Amino acid sequence: MFLTISTTGTPERPATDLGYLLHKHPDNAQTFSTSYGTAHVLYPEASAERCTAALLLEVDAVALVRRGKGKGRGGAPDAALAQYVNDRPYAASSLLAVALSAVFSSAMKGQCRAKPELPGQVRPLSIEVPALPARGGADLVRNLFEPLGWTVTAEPVALDPEFPDWGDSRYVRLHLASDTLTLAEALRHLYVLLPVLDDAKHYWVAPDEVDKLLRAGEGWLPAHPEQKLITSRYLSRRWSLTREAMERLELVRLAEADDSDVEEIDNAVEADTEAEPEEKPTSLAVRRRDAITAALKSSGAARVLDLGCGQGQLVQALLKDPAFTEIVGVDVSMRALTIASRRLKLDRLGERQASRVTLLQGSLAYTDKRLKGYDAAVLCEVVEHLDLPRLPALEYAVFGAARPRTVLVTTPNVEYNVRWEALPAGHSRHSDHRFEWTREEFRTWAGTVAERHGYEAEFVAVGPDDPEVGPPTQMAVFTMKTETADETANKTANEKKEAKAA
Repeated sequence: MFLTISTTGTPERPATDLGYLLHKHPDNAQTFSTSYGTAHVLYPEASAERCTAALLLEVDAVALVRRGKGKGRGGAPDAALAQYVNDRPYAASSLLAVALSAVFSSAMKGQCRAKPELPGQVRPLSIEVPALPARGGADLVRNLFEPLGWTVTAEPVALDPEFPDWGDSRYVRLHLASDTLTLAEALRHLYVLLPVLDDAKHYWVAPDEVDKLLRAGEGWLPAHPEQKLITSRYLSRRWSLTREAMERLELVRLAEADDSDVEEIDNAVEADTEAEPEEKPTSLAVRRRDAITAALKSSGAARVLDLGCGQGQLVQALLKDPAFTEIVGVDVSMRALTIASRRLKLDRLGERQASRVTLLQGSLAYTDKRLKGYDAAVLCEVVEHLDLPRLPALEYAVFGAARPRTVLVTTPNVEYNVRWEALPAGHSRHSDHRFEWTREEFRTWAGTVAERHGYEAEFVAVGPDDPEVGPPTQMAVFTMKTETADETANKTANEKKEAKAA
């Protein structure tokens, strides 16, 4: 297997800086042992104007077969057809990707102690791979590399030049050129996409491969148009690992759209909750869930959304009542949804019970067509976790786009905080609360939302109703006006007819 990396330079920024970036001196030819053979690094040319580094990987076919045994754990898929005679020693694959990571690990991480300013510099790069398996052809090669800023030349290799009627093989000669990338970015692209194009790996794909993919894909994979294909192929189409990777990539995308850190947006669970997922609820939490359940049953709702479901306490309570035929928990935090799944024991539920529950990852600040058509939606202690400027987005996503017939919103009553002896004056009940409303402020907001979207709002006290400061929790019950509900039902019916016709 052979790959070259070239760059050009000037007297001020010599091309031989490539040697510093790769941590390999241009004057030396170096050899490295790998699990499946020997890797050589050498420089065919090295001057201030142009420098080329070559990676040559000599694959030990016997070692490849013995370690993989031709199939199963760690096996190379093609070796099952011809154990010692196959394309593995000659065509770029996951073997070359692993060698890149091992030989150029510091370069891939963007580290250079000798000249720390170099890794962050964009430079003209030219990469050539003489033989690259491409299951999907030259078009797929372009679809994978061009969105990343590469100019791609992928020339199909004929099966046999003497017999052109036989057509092309699955191999291409690849040339990549770019002047908008750093070397570290280029190496990470190759590390992921070489095995993706080969659509095979020479080793067992374990769960830690998800972390490797996300590390190498940081900064480019979440927004890549072929993200799903890349993820599936890189993880050898292992469904559980692909799903985990896609969920984590979606969280990254949501964080980027929100201009937030992943840790900030994935904060529905305290750091130590994983160790003790079954926290004992307070009496107020029980009363809150009881009040919500009663309001839902009074409305006649059967299909319910729990928006911002957290660890699934409300979903668990609703699941105990057969009146609720479908319960959907939605949260932006995958950590919270994972704990909710454990709490609900979804993997142990009978088929009928399991069919009643769905957990979805999603942000309430964006419209989501999956949330349309439900009888009721619950926002239990959710709104106060949003910055006030974000409330209109949530309002439209729930009341304007999803439009359930009934919406329940609970939130703390800040006036009651003086009754909490352990709560210092002026402090919120939770460190993540962006605000806490008085009863009047909550009623004003709810009244405005109801009027704007065709609902009527009633208010329910949750917990002991103190004659001076009111209840600890306040709940608004939004009910869609009759004429508006009829219009929504007709619109939903029409949408279903159109979808069926299509």
